[in-house]
Amino acid sequence: MHKYTVSITREIEADTAEEAALLMYQELAKGQVPDSYTVIDEAKVTAELKLDREKADEFASIDHTADPGNW
Repeated sequence: MHKYTVSITREIEADTAEEAALLMYQELAKGQVPDSYTVIDEAKVTAELKLDREKADEFASIDHTADPGNW
């Protein structure tokens, strides 16, 4: 199993860094799931990905922990 760092970026106007983080949390908690991500692998190779919402929802509905390949 490989390790990746997955990030999302939003430009948020706020008075402090803490407020910006709280506003980001609020945005995510409302169900606004982002579909664009930055992914960095173990070799520090960066990829910008935009997910197909239908495929992402299908993937999210499957319990991938049940796959013996994940054990």
